[in-house]
Amino acid sequence: MSSTSEPAVASGSKISVSTQKDIELNRLKAKAKLRAQAESEGKIAPISPKKKTPNNKDSDAPLKRDSRLMGRYLDYDLSKMVNSKGGFLVEEKSNYDEETRRKEKERELQRLKQSFDPPVHIEKEKNPLCADCGSVDIDHQFKKVFRINVCNTCKNETPEKYSLLTKTECKQDYLLTDRRFSLTYSRPIGLTNTIAAELRDEEAMPHLLKANPHKSTWNNMMLFVRFQVEEFAFKKWGGPEGLDAEWERRMTEKRSKRSKKFEDGLKDLRRKTRESGWQNARQKSMFTPMVLLTQARAFRDVPSAVLRWR
Repeated sequence: MSSTSEPAVASGSKISVSTQKDIELNRLKAKAKLRAQAESEGKIAPISPKKKTPNNKDSDAPLKRDSRLMGRYLDYDLSKMVNSKGGFLVEEKSNYDEETRRKEKERELQRLKQSFDPPVHIEKEKNPLCADCGSVDIDHQFKKVFRINVCNTCKNETPEKYSLLTKTECKQDYLLTDRRFSLTYSRPIGLTNTIAAELRDEEAMPHLLKANPHKSTWNNMMLFVRFQVEEFAFKKWGGPEGLDAEWERRMTEKRSKRSKKFEDGLKDLRRKTRESGWQNARQKSMFTPMVLLTQARAFRDVPSAVLRWR
């Protein structure tokens, strides 16, 4: 029995090679059929060759948008932007009105006109030369504003001639006027002498405009060349000796006015002191009978008190 059963078990447990190939082939066909059916229905996407990990599984997903941003971009109105001078924010309720902005732009245009440099000519003979050294590299701003041909080297080496003076220095040191005023004489009747502002005359005293360093909304700063100011002042006062004499006269007059004002104040103080003393004495003599009357009324002896006061 054992000899007959062993070959049957052995024959049942063994699979032939051809049968195994058929099984594997049928399995692959069924798998391919299922894949084709799933792709046709669109249930699955093609498998990405990239291996998904917990770190990169959401890397292809779009970023979350901020809920505070309503649109896809931020809209800025460039026409309403204001030059805030250095990046500082401008308050909404400020005094920076349209008139101030217009004046500031006008002053800036005036400065730009003066700072424009003309092109250099190819031929050297046609270019303006420096009056001191003959160089072609002149300062075109000085040439256009002050009508002076000078290069930057000569200008920096001779500050006693080409340095710039402010309007205040011209008024204080060289005694030049900034405002126009009129002098009216009594005889003959109707004779009036009008003196123009010397520092405002661009023909006689050309000046360079710069932005005011104290405040941008103020008027432009006026700068003058030193030797032009000296020539005009010496011509007006009759040389440096006349300028010094006029300066001494004004200083003496100023000191005399100051001393006179001090003396007047001192006299007024003395007068007030004397008046206050006299008023105090007068008030004392005037109020003495009133005190007596008050005492008399207290003792019911009014007539005797009145006679005693008289």
